[in-house]
Amino acid sequence: MFRAWGGSLPQADRNNRKECGTFRPENTMSRWILKAANSFVNGIVILSLCVAGVYAAYALWDNSRVYSAASDVQADMVKIKPVVEEDGGASFEELLAINPDVCAWVTLDNTKIDHPVLQGSTNLTYINKDVYGNFALAGSIFLDTRNERDFSDPYSLLYGHHMENSGMFGDLDLYKDQKFFEKNMTGMLILPDSAYKLEIFACLLVDAGEDAIFDPEQWQTDIDGLLSYAKDNSLYLREEPINKLEQMDKPQVLALSTCSTEFTDARTIILAVMEPYQTAEQEER
Repeated sequence: MFRAWGGSLPQADRNNRKECGTFRPENTMSRWILKAANSFVNGIVILSLCVAGVYAAYALWDNSRVYSAASDVQADMVKIKPVVEEDGGASFEELLAINPDVCAWVTLDNTKIDHPVLQGSTNLTYINKDVYGNFALAGSIFLDTRNERDFSDPYSLLYGHHMENSGMFGDLDLYKDQKFFEKNMTGMLILPDSAYKLEIFACLLVDAGEDAIFDPEQWQTDIDGLLSYAKDNSLYLREEPINKLEQMDKPQVLALSTCSTEFTDARTIILAVMEPYQTAEQEER
């Protein structure tokens, strides 16, 4: 029997339509929301990666700029490095014209340590300032303010940043290799009116708060305690230079310090005998 369209669907058909979801528009909305959320999260991830990439590129560029600036300053300084004259002194005229805080020049043989030494009003003056007085993360090599700028103390202490590519005091790391330590023991400290030969006798790894190293005032009358500390705590030690120190009427020791990474606040220390340098002319007198 024919039934006009518009009548009720059979119950089975209605159930089938419900099961197929034809009458569930909320499903379409849920899928749209999920897609939008997914796109948003993907966008955040991509943006974060882009920001991280830009920051990494900037950090590399900035790091390169820091090292390049330090290298440029050192190259400028080496051109006017003082030369020891026949009378044992050296001309610091050009260096002092650049900065009157320059008090010496230190060199360690077979390393890239070859720098002017400055002494500021505090130990922070040249920690991030170059010899020209400009801000520089590499800073300068500087003498502890508790020391006399003419290096007349029994114990004098130099500081320098640890830089990659052998910058500043970065090459102090070389002395932590025993073979290098054993084969490389010499250097020079040049002053305006005199010079000292340096003979390295100890390499140490100490905490930044170690008074035996970082309190130079306690060794201004007697360095026996310093030598005892070096004997007990050095990574590597040479006995012969120590014996020489113990026989000197006025023993003098130079310490060079830089940061290290073995533990928090680690410092690499090199200790050297300061022996007055004599030119051939002086030796003949």
